[in-house]
Amino acid sequence: MPKSIRLLSLLIGCSLWGVPLPARGQALVPHTLQLDPRQLERQGVRLVQEATQLSQFQQYQLALPRAKLATQLLPDRAQVWFLLGGLYLQMDELDRGIEALQEARSLEPNNAIVLFALGSAHFQQEKYGAAAQYLQAGLRIEPDRLAAIFDLGNTYYKLNQYSRAITEYERAVDLDRRFWPAINNIGLVEYEQGNVRSAIDRWRAAIAADKEVAEPQLALAVALYARGDIEQGLAIAETALKMDPRYADLEFLEENLWGERLLAEAKKLLETPRIRETLAQVEGSDRPE
Repeated sequence: MPKSIRLLSLLIGCSLWGVPLPARGQALVPHTLQLDPRQLERQGVRLVQEATQLSQFQQYQLALPRAKLATQLLPDRAQVWFLLGGLYLQMDELDRGIEALQEARSLEPNNAIVLFALGSAHFQQEKYGAAAQYLQAGLRIEPDRLAAIFDLGNTYYKLNQYSRAITEYERAVDLDRRFWPAINNIGLVEYEQGNVRSAIDRWRAAIAADKEVAEPQLALAVALYARGDIEQGLAIAETALKMDPRYADLEFLEENLWGERLLAEAKKLLETPRIRETLAQVEGSDRPE
């Protein structure tokens, strides 16, 4: 049985199994499946709901086939293509994700959320010029979308357009005074520009906004250690790495937009015996008994 017929029979609850095959020499009478569009639409909506629920629990492998089938049943629904594109992005299948998001965009050209997702996807592909264009287009529709403003700041940062990056980060902080990622990233930009004192002030402000995050604390520790405040830098670094030891990985720091100057100083700090011992203790405490 062709896969398409078998699939449709499952969707509408029909069974084609058990139908007797024609005897030799008997004329094959064509039959046409009578599909109920309303029933197919209900099935598509149900698949979207299931895929959405699965994705909320990060069950992307299970959600993906449901979303793909939903796009066949509901091909004119932008939100269904958006769901499929988002699942592909979560699974690092960027090309397929962008293809699905472009389908959503063709159906709803002025949907800012779709444009923001396309900007994020192109950022992940390191196509920063295209990412900036999509984010700018989305922000013309929804100018106060905090996450998109922050993403645009990151995009300008990767394009080495430092003043424009700081402008976007400051826009984000104007919308939310306690949005520590933007405050933190202003410090990252300023440190690369050689404005060490200003960067330190930014990281202190980010810590004041949220004392439970590790990144600004480690950045502050690195800057203090580099300028000669050895004891204070080491103490703050220990606190940060006990919060989140992932920040001891230079590749992880680079993924979080740490620039060359800050990475070079971080490497020196992370290689000190005291910090190496701290990391060994953290690693040991995380091991199951």
